[in-house]
Amino acid sequence: MPRVLDLWNTTSKLPQGKRVFSLAFSQMAPYFGTIHPRFVDIRPHYAELVIPKRRGVHNHLKTVHAIALCNGLEAAMGALAEATIPSDKRWIPKGMEVSYTAKADSDITCTAETDPEQWTSDNPDLPVRVKGVRRDGTVVIEGVIRLWVTRKK
Repeated sequence: MPRVLDLWNTTSKLPQGKRVFSLAFSQMAPYFGTIHPRFVDIRPHYAELVIPKRRGVHNHLKTVHAIALCNGLEAAMGALAEATIPSDKRWIPKGMEVSYTAKADSDITCTAETDPEQWTSDNPDLPVRVKGVRRDGTVVIEGVIRLWVTRKK
């Protein structure tokens, strides 16, 4: 079982465990800490977190800034990748394509998803579907983060 998934499965059952996990995850890649992610769910092929709407992530419109949204999507993708990748493979992000579809004027739930067969393919190009949703269910950002997945040397 991958280390991130093992840590999630252990901590998420404890009181304040999801908060502890979210803080620990942000320490692994400190830039993620700038959005104060709150992880909700992590399992193979799926990760979900919430970006709280707060002054530190606002743009000039007092909505969640586009780059903060991308940061949340990348954090969700990273958790998914770590929870999913086979032990004989490694991954690195190689690109992100997103569309901003509505104002992000509430907390935003970011999700990342893949299909099982994507991780067993010999094709190293692996697209991860990502999106961010307002509290009312409106999609504010959606797209694909492309990973390059290869065998470990």
